[in-house]
Amino acid sequence: MSFIQVQNLKKNFGKVFALNGVSINLEAGEQYAIQGSSGSGKSTLLYLLGGLDRPSEGSIEIDGRDLSKLNDEEMAKFRNSEVGFVFQFHFLLPSMNCMDNILLPAKIGGVSQGNLKSEVENLAERLKVSHCLKKYPFELSGGEQQRVNIIRALSLKPKILLCDEPTGNLDSENSMNVAQILKALALDFGSTLLVVTHDNIVAKEFANQLFMKDGLMQMPPPALP
Repeated sequence: MSFIQVQNLKKNFGKVFALNGVSINLEAGEQYAIQGSSGSGKSTLLYLLGGLDRPSEGSIEIDGRDLSKLNDEEMAKFRNSEVGFVFQFHFLLPSMNCMDNILLPAKIGGVSQGNLKSEVENLAERLKVSHCLKKYPFELSGGEQQRVNIIRALSLKPKILLCDEPTGNLDSENSMNVAQILKALALDFGSTLLVVTHDNIVAKEFANQLFMKDGLMQMPPPALP
C-alpha cells in the first residue's frame, strides 16, 4: 500500500474546478517535483494533502488514515505533528526572533522544547544560519529567511514536507541551494517531499517529476531536442 493514496480528488470554488479528478499514489520517503502552469491545480493539491483545506469530492489516505474522517481538531493536530510546510513567502512572525519562530509549532503542539533547541541549533549550523537565531526576520536576507523557514518546517520531524514555490523569491544560486537543502534534509529525516515549482532547473533535481494541467495529472511533456 502506498504511503499517500489520492482517489478522484476534486476541488471547486463556485463554478471553477481547481482539481478535476486527480488520482495518484506517492511512496514514503520519496521526493517529487510538481510542475504546471498557473491555475493548473498544483498548489491546491498541496494544500489538500497538508490538511489546509478539504476536497469537494474524492479521498486522501496518508499512512492508512483517511483525512476526510478527521474533525477540525484532529486535522489541526495532523498538520502540526505530521506535516511541514515551506511556502514562497516565509510567514515568519515579525514580532518574534528566529529561534522563537522555529519553536512555535512545538509550543502549539505541547512538545517539550528542551532537546529541540539543541537540534535546531545543529540544523542552523548545518544551514549556515546560526547567526540568525537571535535576530528578527526583517534583519535577514531572503535566502536566510527561507532557510529559517525550512528549519521550522522540519523542527518536529514531519512525515511529509510540502513546499509551494520555495525558491520563487530567490535568485538562481540561492534557488539551487534551497532545493538541495530540502532534498538532503528530507532524506535525513525520512520525510516524503513534494515541491511545487515553476523552475525547470529546480525540478530537474528530482527523479520523480509530476505534471499538472487543468486540474489533472498529465504525462510529462516531450524532452526538448
